[in-house]
Amino acid sequence: MSASIRRRLMLLVLASIALVWAIALASSYRQATREVAEWEEARLAEVAQMLGLLDQSNLVTLANAHIDVREEERGGETSANDTDDDDSLPRDALFQVRTRNGDVIAGSPPLRALNAWDLPVPPVTGVQDVVLGGQTYHSFTLRDTPLGHTVRVFEQANTRSDLVSGVASRIARPALIALPVLALLVWSSIGWSLAPLRTLSDAIRSRDINRLEPVDIGHAPIEVRPLVDAINLLLSRLLHSLERERAFTADAAHELKTPLAAIKVQAQVALAEPDPARQRLAMERVVQGVDRSARLAEQLLLLARLDMQEKLATAPLAPGAVAKNALLANAGNAQQKNIRVTLNCDMRAEIVAEPVLIGILFDNLLDNAIKYGSDGGTIEIAVRREKEQVLTPLGEYLGEPLKERILVSVRDDGPGVAPEDLARLTDRFFRATGNQATGSGLGLSIVARIAQHFGATMRFGTGLAGRGLAVDVSFPAYAAAAAERLKPAA
Repeated sequence: MSASIRRRLMLLVLASIALVWAIALASSYRQATREVAEWEEARLAEVAQMLGLLDQSNLVTLANAHIDVREEERGGETSANDTDDDDSLPRDALFQVRTRNGDVIAGSPPLRALNAWDLPVPPVTGVQDVVLGGQTYHSFTLRDTPLGHTVRVFEQANTRSDLVSGVASRIARPALIALPVLALLVWSSIGWSLAPLRTLSDAIRSRDINRLEPVDIGHAPIEVRPLVDAINLLLSRLLHSLERERAFTADAAHELKTPLAAIKVQAQVALAEPDPARQRLAMERVVQGVDRSARLAEQLLLLARLDMQEKLATAPLAPGAVAKNALLANAGNAQQKNIRVTLNCDMRAEIVAEPVLIGILFDNLLDNAIKYGSDGGTIEIAVRREKEQVLTPLGEYLGEPLKERILVSVRDDGPGVAPEDLARLTDRFFRATGNQATGSGLGLSIVARIAQHFGATMRFGTGLAGRGLAVDVSFPAYAAAAAERLKPAA
């Protein structure tokens, strides 16, 4: 089928109209045939009734003549349209009249040649079809006329009037003439109806690459409006993505500028300082600045990777084991601030995720708790199972089984975060007011993106002993492991 909507619609519309017209013509032809047959049977009955009123002498005279039963006879000046239902050939009706005793009073001579002179008379009045001389005849029998006679009239079946074909011709001729005109009207109408699509394509084609505001094509038809709305939604998402990327690039440039400037200053100090001890101290600070810049670059690349919704290979893993490794990796930083870290993990709890990203999630949560926690404080890392809360009373009423989730929690007893800053903790490069610890403000933003990537939910609360900050991340439990735990023991 053609890819053109206009051509496809025109073919479908014309095909539908032609099909309906063909069905209507066939139906009209059948109806006309039925009506003409009934009318001609009534006409044979009238001829029989007329013959039943004639005496023997008139019947004999009429039998030797011809009874022409054509509906119309051509003659005079007529147009082609006026002669569609004319009978071009004579059509004679044959008849036979018998007495009450069955003796023939008069009859058409051709009946003898057709061996129908002694044909038995039907016992009742009505129409019958008989075969005479190898041809079918319609006959009508009238019994008990006013003179006590029985009249039978015959008409050859294949000499019916041209009225039926004339009716069909008069119905079909306008259709054949109207089809080309209708095709032109349909083509023009469909083209006019599809004009908003051309307007839309022209508006998009002529649009500058930097213009991402919604497309407006005026009063668009209802059928086109979903397409326009979808395009505008796509443009809105694209504009939002570009704005986010511009802000991200600007913030990233700003955050990278500070450590690079510090590295440059410390390198200049090292070059100008004659004292080897101070020169070494400056170089150590250069190394620290490089490490900070490298970590910031890694975090920025990770965020970009997550934003691209890159497909990652996942597998069942125990977050408790990952948390233990993260604790070992950050033990040195915790010791520097004399912070005690406790681990309370269910090692049998499993989730489906990518191990490296879950490790980054724990690293960021633990690093954030150590960095902003109090000296000599406490941090608790917990991994436990929990049941998903029933959201509808109907589910609780029906006794639907609660889905299991795995809760990862990191809590500290530090100064905490002001209530007005809680909602912005996952914003990129955001740092809570009044906090002097060094950082890029990307840690919790990365945690939120990793949680979102694996279908987890993240929430903030109060930390240990009513102080500090608690970060809870709830993951869907590994279904296969949950089913295995529900199996009865062998």
